[in-house]
Amino acid sequence: MYDIDISQVNMLLSQYFWPSVRVLALFMTAPIISEKQITNRVKIGLALLISFLLAPTLPPVHIDIVTVTGLWVGLQQIVIGAAIGVTMQFIFAAVRNAGEIIGLQMGLSFATFFDPSGGPNMPVMARIINVLMVLLFLAFNGHLWMISILADSFTVIPVDPEPLHGLGFLAIVKTGGIIFSHGLMLGLPIITLLLTLNITLGLLNRLTPQLSIFVVGFPLTLTIGMVAMSLLMYTLAPFAEYLIQDVFQRLSLIMGDMG
Repeated sequence: MYDIDISQVNMLLSQYFWPSVRVLALFMTAPIISEKQITNRVKIGLALLISFLLAPTLPPVHIDIVTVTGLWVGLQQIVIGAAIGVTMQFIFAAVRNAGEIIGLQMGLSFATFFDPSGGPNMPVMARIINVLMVLLFLAFNGHLWMISILADSFTVIPVDPEPLHGLGFLAIVKTGGIIFSHGLMLGLPIITLLLTLNITLGLLNRLTPQLSIFVVGFPLTLTIGMVAMSLLMYTLAPFAEYLIQDVFQRLSLIMGDMG
């Protein structure tokens, strides 16, 4: 017969349990992986697989699961994983914000439909840019870099009952500003062009009242906006690379501030 030591079983269970909580919290909030099209069974399976690969490389954890300390450590792991996932969501929130502004200037803001990732009322231009950003994120191996940062977070913020520092949460709030700054940076050329066009149409309406601006303005704005969008596609890939790199750098600073 084999003698089973309960203390060794608890140690082995805690060694694999805490990383799986952090990884699962990331998968529930991270872009692409947290989509409703991916079932919870797949998310849990991937989280357990990654935890099984990460746990042997981590230092031993001597924290009982069914204790007050274990509850506190579990909440910390959920917060850390969710912080990484929410920060990654800022990439797609920025481009969706740019698409909403561009659609508003082009007159396509009323063309909305249900979208499970961006909300029930996402404009069509925001949806197009969001889909392109997802493809670029996968092409640049952003999902692999995200898992790499998750693995490094166990070194910066080990599984420990020590409280997290508040500077990390302040850094997350500051990082949220890229939704507006980078989104405006992406849509600013088209916004400026369409604003100039609207000013020109306003002057024509004052100079020639016989000209119906409502008949000419919308087709002209839509045509020039679509041409400008086609030219913007050439700069979308370099901008996506810059945006992803910036978010990953900020995420490294957030993890350092939390730890």
